[in-house]
Amino acid sequence: MKDTTISENIIYIGVDDKTIDLFESQYIVPNGVSYNSYLIKDDKITIMDTVDARATDEWFANLDKALDGRTPDYLVVLHMEPDHAANIAKAAEKYPQMQIVANAKTFPMMKQFFGTDFAGRNVTVAEGETLSLGSHTLTFVMAPMVHWPEVMVAYESTEKILFSADAFGKFGTLDTEEDWTCEARRYYFNIVGKYGVQVQALLKKASALDIQMICPLHGPILKENLGFYIDKYNTWSSYEPEDKGIFVACASIHGNTKAAAEKLVEKLKAKTDLKVAFTDLTREDMAEAVEDAFRYDRLVVCCPTYDAGLFPVMEDFLHHLKAKNYQKRTVGFVENGTWAPTAGKQMRAIFEGMKNIQMLEPTVTIRSTLNADSEAQMDALVDALLAE
Repeated sequence: MKDTTISENIIYIGVDDKTIDLFESQYIVPNGVSYNSYLIKDDKITIMDTVDARATDEWFANLDKALDGRTPDYLVVLHMEPDHAANIAKAAEKYPQMQIVANAKTFPMMKQFFGTDFAGRNVTVAEGETLSLGSHTLTFVMAPMVHWPEVMVAYESTEKILFSADAFGKFGTLDTEEDWTCEARRYYFNIVGKYGVQVQALLKKASALDIQMICPLHGPILKENLGFYIDKYNTWSSYEPEDKGIFVACASIHGNTKAAAEKLVEKLKAKTDLKVAFTDLTREDMAEAVEDAFRYDRLVVCCPTYDAGLFPVMEDFLHHLKAKNYQKRTVGFVENGTWAPTAGKQMRAIFEGMKNIQMLEPTVTIRSTLNADSEAQMDALVDALLAE
């Protein structure tokens, strides 16, 4: 178990979910996910968010143990997404004197989810407002569209802790031993990635705070080397490439396009020390492919024509990139078609709708299988990619 110790008066009461297979019903989570929740023990006892309905019983058990016979005065709701907010109504019912603290955009969502906005016991906070708990004080900072419109974060000034909502989160349970960056990157680009401008706005606000610890709603509590994590978020949210390298993504029907893509990877590796990553979109995790597309500064997409369009898994991949605001990259194209190859033209049309994309020439056109002519085109593409 990773260290969940926060301080004498701030206690972790979250839950690891090891049985979930798909987060948000779409993202593969081989190592599960954590739903983080915290309790601040002071003159006013304060719960920081609840957890997913999948973890209700364990969360209430953790809460009861941490309360040690006391009763919570406040429940602070930073984010209304059900993986964090599912137990608001149950907690409110169990503790009828407890007040619900949220912002003006949050309470209408509560009514939509639970049929009530807890009128008469709600406390509405706005940008920069504070809530004194005794020796601890929470300052609320609005973070709209990181990644829902009602999101806010809370800064506790005594212990210098940022309760960061979904920002700085990652996939994986807390007892999973794995590198933070990979699963945090996959989490960021697939869930928050569309909203880079809004993340930049939050980072600007956070830069004015003396932050010694970050407590996110998913993933480990960040206590050391905070500059590393903040720098990653700054890179990701500004859409700058994290690494110089080439990501080759292919979609192949009968294997000929994949064989050509693998030949391209072989040629690239023979001519450069840069990282060259490869994925078969028909068989590998789409979310990881999206992550790698954002990680590297160059991308090559390899696709056959299918029903006069793109092979569906490539079309889906490009749709994901466009939805997440893919930009500031160099892209090369490989198409295949037995009688009417048009995939290159159609892929280029999709990238034309994205910002600051440099599209390389030539498009490598394969007629069924790679031959001397199309391999010469591939050599020219290799040169163009490595000229960057």
